[in-house]
Amino acid sequence: MKDRSSALNQELPKDLVSEIALISSKPMSAGFSTLVEKLKSRFGASLDAVILYGSCLRSHEIDDGVVDFYVIVNSYHNAYPEHYLRYFNVWLPPNVFYLETSDQKKTLRAKYAVVSMEDFKCGNRHWFHPYLWARFAQPVRLLYCRNEVIRDYIYDSLGHAVITFLRNSLAAIDLHEVTAEEIWAHGLTLTYAAELRPEQKTRAHQLIQFDLDNYAQLTEHALPALAGKLEGLPQLKNEQRRYRVLFSALERQRSLKNWRLRRWQGRILSILRLIKATFTFRDCIDYAAWKIERHTGVLIEITPMLRRHPVIWGCKVFWKLLRRGVLR
Repeated sequence: MKDRSSALNQELPKDLVSEIALISSKPMSAGFSTLVEKLKSRFGASLDAVILYGSCLRSHEIDDGVVDFYVIVNSYHNAYPEHYLRYFNVWLPPNVFYLETSDQKKTLRAKYAVVSMEDFKCGNRHWFHPYLWARFAQPVRLLYCRNEVIRDYIYDSLGHAVITFLRNSLAAIDLHEVTAEEIWAHGLTLTYAAELRPEQKTRAHQLIQFDLDNYAQLTEHALPALAGKLEGLPQLKNEQRRYRVLFSALERQRSLKNWRLRRWQGRILSILRLIKATFTFRDCIDYAAWKIERHTGVLIEITPMLRRHPVIWGCKVFWKLLRRGVLR
């Protein structure tokens, strides 16, 4: 198993893997550990790793937010006693759940997605839709890992997510010279559209500017894996380094077509995941309404009919948001 892990890492620039390891191991506040312990208790021996991402990572504190975790398990069979949850996770990963616990009289809340190690590796490297590689190309924290072999697998998958993200983003960009900020902001905007996420148009730039140094380092260290597609230019004093995009016009046309397909695919997958969440995510209606209001300012009225028939009436609300341009 160690030999296989080493072989995988050789496919990636060593500096990229080292940078990912450095970013992923930065310390976080103690409140996250309380939630991780609950997850370890929930999944037991099936738990391979716990990864933190999202807004609470950027703030380094939980406060009154909902923490976003990815739970990596060794198999769906070992993770669930319930057969239907296994089937859901195999059919359309990930399964999403809600976790709530207390720490020194403070309530801690988390949303966690469950995916197998096999799906995690495949999703970051080979999936057509960006659901996984768009998330894990961004800086994350590895809060728990069962052993060093699993840690190598995680870092390798995160590295491939960066390369997959950059290749797909660069191929669709209509500029010959770009900065790391422009590459990542353009790519994130494309992935938001592929998931119908309720993000404002300026959201991608805000995220990149918040953590620009890390994004710049990831881009720089990924260059050897993008040979012939992205070329670094001499850096001018007090300016961001610029890169020359080497994708051809034909490759760009093909990439734009792929992104259009991802948007249609994303609409279908988003609806299916929302339906699935009604079986796995407690208070999913309240959470979805809170999420939309937080990101767009649009208040969703939660009617008794919506609670009673979340799938049917949820699709109706979903369609209204699409027509209003709240979701894109």
